[in-house]
Amino acid sequence: MPLGTALRVRSATGARRPAAPRSKGRSTGGSRSPRGGGARRVYERVRRAWDRPLTAYYLILGAGLLITVLGLVMVYSASMIKALELDKPSTYFFRKQFLAAVIGAGLMALAARMPGKLHRALAYPLLMGTVFLMVLVQVPGIGMSVNGNQNWLYLGGPFQLQPSEFGKLALVLWGADLLARKQDKRLLAQWKHLLVPLVPVAFMLLGLIMLGGDMGTAIILTAILFGLLWLAGAPTRLFAGVLGFAALIAFVLIKTSPNRMSRLACIGATEPGPGDSCWQAVHGIYALASGGWFGSGLGASVEKWGQLPEPHTDFIFAITGEELGLAGTLSVLALFAALGYAGIRVAGRTEDPFVRYAAGGVTTWITVQAVINIGAVLGLLPIAGVPLPLFSYGGSALLPTMFAVGLLIAFAREDPAAKAALAMRRPGVRWKTMRRRVKKRPSGER
Repeated sequence: MPLGTALRVRSATGARRPAAPRSKGRSTGGSRSPRGGGARRVYERVRRAWDRPLTAYYLILGAGLLITVLGLVMVYSASMIKALELDKPSTYFFRKQFLAAVIGAGLMALAARMPGKLHRALAYPLLMGTVFLMVLVQVPGIGMSVNGNQNWLYLGGPFQLQPSEFGKLALVLWGADLLARKQDKRLLAQWKHLLVPLVPVAFMLLGLIMLGGDMGTAIILTAILFGLLWLAGAPTRLFAGVLGFAALIAFVLIKTSPNRMSRLACIGATEPGPGDSCWQAVHGIYALASGGWFGSGLGASVEKWGQLPEPHTDFIFAITGEELGLAGTLSVLALFAALGYAGIRVAGRTEDPFVRYAAGGVTTWITVQAVINIGAVLGLLPIAGVPLPLFSYGGSALLPTMFAVGLLIAFAREDPAAKAALAMRRPGVRWKTMRRRVKKRPSGER
């Protein structure tokens, strides 16, 4: 066969090329990954998922709903015996909490769909309405006293209202709107514009609350005020001055009240003490200690049988530890941590000053209140009488908190990247996008 013909035949049949020499060692199907490559890949995947535009949106929505649902379950379990002691049906407290949760879910959905301008428009009416109701609380014959605190309004039947709980939401919205307007006018660099009228109005709310003796709610409002000042960029001297003044007032109020001094003395107590002054704090520790890793089982708490006061309100975390164990309490802590992280992320990534102040204020409110409640149950902080947000029994606390969670959801949705991602998830948008990607086939092609 001629040489040209042979080359053409060899080219058409495809001769095998000599195989490349194999390197010593086990074949990995490509370049060998460095040591720890598997862990690095997992880390990169988690980091990419964590940095997605909708991460904060799903964290807020999921954590808020999970805390509320788990709270309903624990309210039912922790309040059964207390309801029977009051000659009520065992589901008495659960039904009231479930009704509040349904209304709160509606408020959360409404807040999540409302535009930012409407949120800002609600700030002043909500503040004035809250102040009016808090003044009514101090009117004899209208206000009610519960557990020694004059901070309730009777609504008829089994329903009461605690206006100071709505004062937290009012301070967040009004303070965020005030600071945002002053920032737009470049006035926050001046001390007088930074402090006035934010600090005087906050102190007015604190004064109305302290008239009723509610130290716990006053601490939460003070934390919200400090959070707003911190986000507004208050100088260290100014911030320290306001903090020192608030600490001085708190010291005087605690020192002049034997009840508050006894609560302070129960930090870290392991015995009920003289006159059983630390009974509640000690039995909260007993409940947590008897839970073990996975608890005694849902509904099997012993401390709720008259041993632990307020098992469904202030100390519901202790009953959770007793019935669900360390696994249950760590799950609750993880949910609050996720909610707090998502709120900080929303506040840190926005360019809108109102969204930054409002998201930071709501996050400060929920996280500080959770820390104070759980710290008191663990014996690390004095018992302040504040409920665990979204978890403890109490419709007056649940409604504004769920509305605040709806605010965070609305802010997370307003992020440009999150808005684009949500738009792509709509069925109509996805169908149109898919149609654009499909190439038209010639007529007659199967």
